[in-house]
Amino acid sequence: MHCSSRQKHYCGNRKKINMTNTRLDQILKMLETHPNDPFLHYASALEYEKLEQYEQAIAILERLIIEQPDYLPAYFKTGQLHEVVGNRELAIELYQEGKRLARIQKDFKTEGELSEALMLLDVFDE
Repeated sequence: MHCSSRQKHYCGNRKKINMTNTRLDQILKMLETHPNDPFLHYASALEYEKLEQYEQAIAILERLIIEQPDYLPAYFKTGQLHEVVGNRELAIELYQEGKRLARIQKDFKTEGELSEALMLLDVFDE
């Protein structure tokens, strides 16, 4: 299979994954034709999380936040993954950043979820 330069990050890792994960395989194939779709990047990160490849999932989500900073779901999930791997401070930063974005986007449900995540880490702001 030929991988675009943008997709090498994903394609190179496909060889390391047991290809019985057909959902991930399907998502990666869709990314080849729709490389700017934020949901597909997010979905691929969720699949890596299921495989307990947390660093891979984090890398995808962090790049998504850089490239498409208005994609709100990425902040909460990236924060959760940083908690899983023991990066409490990074999780807090992501939750706070996501909370600010949720407020701007008037997404009060997500803002509440991010506030709750912060409270569970004993962070109380505004």
